[in-house]
Amino acid sequence: MEIIDQLRALCDSDTQKLAAFRQFQAKIIKLPTELFIGVRNPDIRTLAKQLAGTNESLAFMQQLPHSFHEENMLHDYLICCCKDYQTVVNELERWVPYIDNWAVCDSLSPKVIKRNTNHFIQHIDCWLHSEHTYSVRFGIVMLMDFYLDAPVFKPEYLQRVVAVSNTEFYVQMAQAWYFATALAKQWDSTLPIITSQKLPVWVHNKSIQKAIESYRITPEQKELLKSLKVK
Repeated sequence: MEIIDQLRALCDSDTQKLAAFRQFQAKIIKLPTELFIGVRNPDIRTLAKQLAGTNESLAFMQQLPHSFHEENMLHDYLICCCKDYQTVVNELERWVPYIDNWAVCDSLSPKVIKRNTNHFIQHIDCWLHSEHTYSVRFGIVMLMDFYLDAPVFKPEYLQRVVAVSNTEFYVQMAQAWYFATALAKQWDSTLPIITSQKLPVWVHNKSIQKAIESYRITPEQKELLKSLKVK
């Protein structure tokens, strides 16, 4: 059975529920409804685990671009299933330029990177300087996922995200998400970026908003952040 047929077999058999789910996905991901088959992510993830490493999956990953959102999500999960670091890097470099929405971008976080952060950082810089919106967002998400915790965190990584000049909404939202998380994990290193207003006003205020919404930020820290909003 072709992979696309395997995905379709995972759809809800109730046509009304299927249509409603496809419309819901299209609304939150902001893509046309016809690009969705209507498969839920847990089911796609399970299929990826079943297919990982097979000739069928390797052939599928070579067939770019894909036609449907669920195929893109499956591609993400197949990369995440891979345990060989260099293979993951090679696949990411080939795949990331095809990403066309935030959901696919943010679902791509291979665990093997955590054991290879010293080597992987060089690839992140290339994505941060890309003209492709979701390559830049992916680079920021990688810095957030793998470089904000000790012992790998370095204050210079914060400056790399500050330096991102791409003004696309989904890039700036990723910057705000990054700095809100950085405030929760690396308060002392991150606060000076907020107090010195080094970020674009929208990113600055959105970072503060998202940090204030976080349970990892103390009440005292939240009060300080509120006073730092730019009007």
